Amino acid sequence: MSSRDWRKALRSPPAYRVGNRTFKIQTQYVTMIAIVGVIVIILLYTSVSSRSAETLVTYGLNNEMSRDAHIKYSSCVNNVIYNSTYPLTLPAPTLHGIKYRIGIISDMDKLSKSPDEPYTWISHYRKGYLTWNRSMTPAISIFWDEGPPKILKTKYSEKGRGMELSELIVFNGKLLSFDDRTGIVYEIDDDGKSIPWVILIDGNGHTDKGFKSEWATVKDGWLYVGGMGKEWTTASGQFVNTHPMWVKRISPLGFIEHEDWHNRYIQLRALVDVHFPGYMIHESGVWSPIHKKWFFLPRRMSKEKYDENIDERMATNIMIIADENFTNFEVKHIGHVIPTHGFSSFKFIPGSNDQAIVALKSEEDQGKIATYIMAFTIQGEILYPETKISDSMKFEGIEFV
Repeated sequence: MSSRDWRKALRSPPAYRVGNRTFKIQTQYVTMIAIVGVIVIILLYTSVSSRSAETLVTYGLNNEMSRDAHIKYSSCVNNVIYNSTYPLTLPAPTLHGIKYRIGIISDMDKLSKSPDEPYTWISHYRKGYLTWNRSMTPAISIFWDEGPPKILKTKYSEKGRGMELSELIVFNGKLLSFDDRTGIVYEIDDDGKSIPWVILIDGNGHTDKGFKSEWATVKDGWLYVGGMGKEWTTASGQFVNTHPMWVKRISPLGFIEHEDWHNRYIQLRALVDVHFPGYMIHESGVWSPIHKKWFFLPRRMSKEKYDENIDERMATNIMIIADENFTNFEVKHIGHVIPTHGFSSFKFIPGSNDQAIVALKSEEDQGKIATYIMAFTIQGEILYPETKISDSMKFEGIEFV
């Protein structure tokens, strides 16, 4: 066979006979089909993986999502347009100063169960006005709407308790409150309806109990919700866990991150020489974007081991200020200590350059409950003396609404 015949044979695909038919295997064609198939499989796998990551993000499963998916979500959050409207009601100039709409919300503990409707739990939402004029004495005046507070209702509970709302805050253009029994964060709409938004879980988020939310503040477009900052103990002070020493960080989209603040809470109480088994209970904390600092008004503290029988008389009058990284601190005193009156909520007065504060104090003493309100500067000057606003309800959240 000549060399020309050999080259011709190599260029021509081999032929095979099967039965009485002959077919030719087109090598180049088969190779092309195989390559296309591999590409299609790779594209399908990539699409499925991407959708899986997006699903994890949608349901807030941050502890299970991949690092890439988490970064992708964080980028998405940073691009969300945050509604910074605050307060929700436009302040009104008057002859006596600037008038602001305020609201307070109740945590009635076991009394939250409705006496009239089965499987229903309630909270009381009361509104009024605060007028502030820095050039007048007194600088603050407060008036409440006539009539009874509005009743908020829910059917959700945990172990027979619910709607024990511990704080009130404006976040992303909405008014929110926090049930410290179920861990549910409610949106309070204009009609007074309480609509569940997200559920906060105790500790690191992998427990079977709702988070005992006590304070909330907004920082850099995120909502921070804190526990009481004290180790969970038995009624006689025996250590159980550190779940109340975690903080929840919530995005405007409802994505939840869990932050361990155990060391930060220890730093705060160490400033006043309190060490475990001594304790400090936090029910109010606010971030100031003007000062770039954290402000805390602890409700109770003791250098002794926790005892539920005497804890009700462990109120404080201190304010702790910490820088953003908890490296520099200040301690100030607000008025005098009234043992049964502890701080439960506070907010900076809008327009005061975060220099003036309005705060609630709660009283629980041998079954007796009451609520007080006062105002002061961050230097401790009293602007509005402590005044009782209820001798039958315990309001634990205040906000400019």
